[in-house]
Amino acid sequence: MGEQPIYSTRAHVFQIDPSTKKNWVPTSKHAVTVSYFYDSTRNVYRIISLDGSKAIINSTITPNMTFTKTSQKFGQWADSRANTVYGLGFSSEHHLLKFAEKFQEFKEAARIAKEKSQEKMELTSTPSQESTAGDIQSPLTPESINGTDDERATPDVTQNSEPRAEPTQNALPFTHSSTISKHWEAELAALKGNNAKLTAALLESTANVKQWKQQLAAYQEEAERLHKRVTELECMSGQANVIKSHKTELNQTIEELESTLKMKEEEIERLKEEMENARQLQAQRDTLTKKLQETETRNKDLELQLAELEQRLEKSQTEQEAFRKNLKTLLEILDGKIFELTELRDNLAKLIECS
Repeated sequence: MGEQPIYSTRAHVFQIDPSTKKNWVPTSKHAVTVSYFYDSTRNVYRIISLDGSKAIINSTITPNMTFTKTSQKFGQWADSRANTVYGLGFSSEHHLLKFAEKFQEFKEAARIAKEKSQEKMELTSTPSQESTAGDIQSPLTPESINGTDDERATPDVTQNSEPRAEPTQNALPFTHSSTISKHWEAELAALKGNNAKLTAALLESTANVKQWKQQLAAYQEEAERLHKRVTELECMSGQANVIKSHKTELNQTIEELESTLKMKEEEIERLKEEMENARQLQAQRDTLTKKLQETETRNKDLELQLAELEQRLEKSQTEQEAFRKNLKTLLEILDGKIFELTELRDNLAKLIECS
């Protein structure tokens, strides 16, 4: 094909609101591919963007266009042929600057191509125009219709001079003058015949010019129709290339999604294994919890037993303390009795000694 994409980027596409000429109307729901196309057969640069199968940008770059950067990520240009203003929102300032650089480059290339095309047209049209003008002008001049000034004046002078001929040194005889008069009458009749033929040729030429004008208008309409058809075909060609690039992008996206899906499946398998391990850990946790509950129950029982033993120990200690007190009291009584018995023995011993 003659038209091929030479640079592509992604951006959100907007058009100026035709009613207010102030607000931007988004023409794409998401970022789409915006491409520069070059038609080598016509030497034309165009900007084309598709949203699905719909062409939302079809702008031919001309030397009088200007791409204006209105913010860090937004730029716009006016297209007089489409009678609208296009706006592009980029993801970064780098993409905006790159698009503006390409716009300026292709605009300059379009200007050079236009100048060369005009020079070729001037070189090819100048000789043909001169020859055509000469061909058209020659049968329509007054001289060609009525004769030259000399030819028109000669019969008048001759007719006027015949009745007023004055004798001179070179005066002609009457018979010779009559012959000249007949000759001029024949010439006048011939000129009148030529005049009539030229008048008829003029009328025929005028009719032919009208017919040629009608044919020219028909050819211009046909050329305009063919130009529109060529533009539609170029748009379809550009759309096919853009669709092909979209297909390539979609294939890449599908491959990325398949890779991501594979990673997700591996992650799902890993999560299943972790879930199985978690279930085993949960079972172990339940077993340990049950054992812990049993241990806590036994611990409570042991605590109750310990409390009971402590109570019994305390009671036993109390009883031992009371028993110890009783023993101490008995020991004190026993000591008193022993002391009394000792005194009684001593007294008996003294009595024995005294007797």
